[in-house]
Amino acid sequence: MKAPQRIDLDLEQVDALLKRVETGTLQDGDYEIIKAMVETIHLLSQCVDEKAASIRRLLRTLFGDRTEKLEKVIKDRKDTSSDATDEKDKPKPKGHGRTPASEYTGAEKVDVAHTSLQHKSRCPKCKKGKLYRMKVPATVVRVTGKAPVQATVYQMERLRCNLCGEIFTAKTPEGIGDEKYDAASAAMIALLKYGSGLPFNRLEQLQASLGVPLPASTQWEIVDDAANKVVPAWQQLVRQAAQGCLLYNDDTTAKILSLIKEQMTGDNESSRTGMFTTAILSAADDKKIALFFTGRNHAGENLAQVLAQRQSGLDPPIQMCDALSRNLPNDFVTVLANCLVHARRNFVDVLASFPEQGQFVIETLAEVYKNDQLTKDQQLSALDRLVYHQNHSKPLMQGLKRWLDDQINEKKAEPNSGLGQAITYMQNHWPELTLFLRVAGAPLDNNLCEQILKRAILHRKNSLFFKTERGAFVGDVFMSLIHTCSLAKINPFDYLTALQEHHTLVRKNPQDWMPWNYTKALPASND
Repeated sequence: MKAPQRIDLDLEQVDALLKRVETGTLQDGDYEIIKAMVETIHLLSQCVDEKAASIRRLLRTLFGDRTEKLEKVIKDRKDTSSDATDEKDKPKPKGHGRTPASEYTGAEKVDVAHTSLQHKSRCPKCKKGKLYRMKVPATVVRVTGKAPVQATVYQMERLRCNLCGEIFTAKTPEGIGDEKYDAASAAMIALLKYGSGLPFNRLEQLQASLGVPLPASTQWEIVDDAANKVVPAWQQLVRQAAQGCLLYNDDTTAKILSLIKEQMTGDNESSRTGMFTTAILSAADDKKIALFFTGRNHAGENLAQVLAQRQSGLDPPIQMCDALSRNLPNDFVTVLANCLVHARRNFVDVLASFPEQGQFVIETLAEVYKNDQLTKDQQLSALDRLVYHQNHSKPLMQGLKRWLDDQINEKKAEPNSGLGQAITYMQNHWPELTLFLRVAGAPLDNNLCEQILKRAILHRKNSLFFKTERGAFVGDVFMSLIHTCSLAKINPFDYLTALQEHHTLVRKNPQDWMPWNYTKALPASND
């Protein structure tokens, strides 16, 4: 909407106009004044709505995403669905109560035999039956605290002759190795730094307080050396990710001090100033692979580098991302799907100004997500899931499309308002937003990628920056390996330790040392 014509009036002129309106005795020029007032009020109202939505986006950027669940977004909504139940009738959520002993998969197991009874001995109570060992023992869990990285000081006895002065020193114990820091210590430091976001300096302070000094500079040397040993496994992850039938990608901002210095000194050969961490999630068969890339490239360019290793002859993969053009790999063909959550979020931002319209869109999409959750609960195949969505979600989305078009065509929504922009976004990207209705296996949103991207954001919030491009690369390698282990439900500490201890074999056959199959290679390496 263009700015209205400016008309300056003092208070006396305004009072006179109001009296003429009240008595119905308007003069020439009063129409133009009233029209300008109405247009000004409309423009101000529109600006307030846009600023309110911008403030909500700013708060989300500064403090992170708040929950956008339906019951939180629409607080006064009444669930009138037939399957609604009272709170007391709902099943008790999981995760409450004590953690069972079976969950302590990384704990040391100690077998405790009965002090007076044995297997097949006579029952002391009835004196007739025999006792047989039960398959499931009784368990007691005891948790102790130790330093994340522990040290052992070996004190070799020294003997000195009182006549000739010769000194005889005991030999070091066998099996302790020649290296001061073993593979397990490197795995622990990498896991704390790149898996949990604990900066080197904080770990240094913790270790010093526990009497096991571990300087930050030493920590970097350890993980830098370990990265050289595990890189072949990371490179194989990239190759296998390129073969995936479904690829998610997104990026977030990052800082690399050496690149910032290049910008300040004028040594930057590139015209770009932005720095990003890209997360790529590849679904290949029943495996999920998480990859991270930090530097000047956008998400689409990093995805193109991955797809460059894709085998020829494979069908184009499905790509899920938001609608930013920089997310697209320009040199490669993908079947593009856009994120419904991003489209929905635009209506959440303007919900306070357009409650009725926003509630309609949000509740319609909620029904679509209920259908998708049902396909997951029933573990339907990709084809059966597609058929189910076509039968149940397609009518909902068609009704939503008609409503969107009607809002604009019938001029029920101002195109430049927050609501109009949210509607236009969905209209412009409708084919990509509804790919799940046409292609088997297409997801509804990019939530999986955003979840793993939060790992990089956690690292950024704690460590703030990478010092050099080498540091960023080392971080990408370890974050990729650690979070791929998390997706595969594999212990990342054991995996990183194994890669270092057998790095020669890993370099020869990296395909045998993936998180999901490396344990099969361990026996051969120990022969």
